[in-house]
Amino acid sequence: MSPRVALVLGASTGGIGRHVASLATGLVARGADVTVFGPAATGERFDFGAPFVAVRIDAGPRAAPALRRALARVRPDVIHAHGLRAGLVAGLARPDRVPLVVTWHNSVLASGVRGVVHRMLERRVARLADVTLGASTDLVARALAAGGRDVRPGAVAAPVLPPPSRPAAEVRDELGVAEGQPLLLSVGRLHPQKGYDVLIDAAARWRGRTPSPVVAVAGTGPVYLGLAAHASAARAPVLLLGYRDDVSDLLGAADLAVVTSIWEARQLFAQEALRAGVPLVATSVGGLPELVGEAAVLVPPKDVDAVDAAVTSLLDDPARRAALAARGREQAATWPTEEQTVDHVQAVYAELTGQPAER
Repeated sequence: MSPRVALVLGASTGGIGRHVASLATGLVARGADVTVFGPAATGERFDFGAPFVAVRIDAGPRAAPALRRALARVRPDVIHAHGLRAGLVAGLARPDRVPLVVTWHNSVLASGVRGVVHRMLERRVARLADVTLGASTDLVARALAAGGRDVRPGAVAAPVLPPPSRPAAEVRDELGVAEGQPLLLSVGRLHPQKGYDVLIDAAARWRGRTPSPVVAVAGTGPVYLGLAAHASAARAPVLLLGYRDDVSDLLGAADLAVVTSIWEARQLFAQEALRAGVPLVATSVGGLPELVGEAAVLVPPKDVDAVDAAVTSLLDDPARRAALAARGREQAATWPTEEQTVDHVQAVYAELTGQPAER
């Protein structure tokens, strides 16, 4: 008999939502009875391929009673939460004796009161989970340090993007990028963690290049207005594109991809860039070094000089860009596939429930 699986996640516009959608679709294809629980906006953004129940997970512990009632109607055999906040709510809401798996997808590098609160959250979630899966080795280490009972590396595949649907010239023309003008691309939530202020300051230095690069940033988030003001004040050639559902088209038109995050695990855009054969400059933080291996140029976080130097060097060296593009595709071939990710979580579910995994 196939298990009844409850997948729980918080607000998402990118990586976690796409991962859970891929996981839900794969589990359903193998006969699992899957229900996804999360904020209404997340349900509208992603096609989970399974029934979706709207619960305000981002309300934190206050959401636990509503999730508990929703879970009682579904009667899952296993609950799998994605992210710390979802893990906390699911842990507080789960019925007795229902096993809980929590995947840690990210962390918060914070000091002061915020850092203390985050570490308390990590400890609570680590102790609530029967199994904790870490999306990167540093997250596995954090979960172990927080007191996790059974902590393992978790296979977290990024869904493969479709091929570009439009010619690169058409996309570049839409963005106002002239022929021969380099296009640099970054995709992600507009959040302080992403370090876009560093990218803007570096871009301001590239105005003097001939031809001068255009930097396009796709994504939405709480610091949009601040970044727009920063780019304007710095006279930086940066386009804030907002939410885009054509990332494959943007990558097909890009000359370089840039990730300036302060911390990441298995960053979705870095994976998409390497798969697409777009040379990548990324910060050497969190799980990025193990993710990209030798297939990207790594720079320290919060370092405008390093980003400037790395991008300038690649723009001046077409042969190196071509070598990185080939290396990126080779590195991407080593990552777990969506099928392997489903295999992995099914094995964990089977271990916890005593029900055999089905393929």
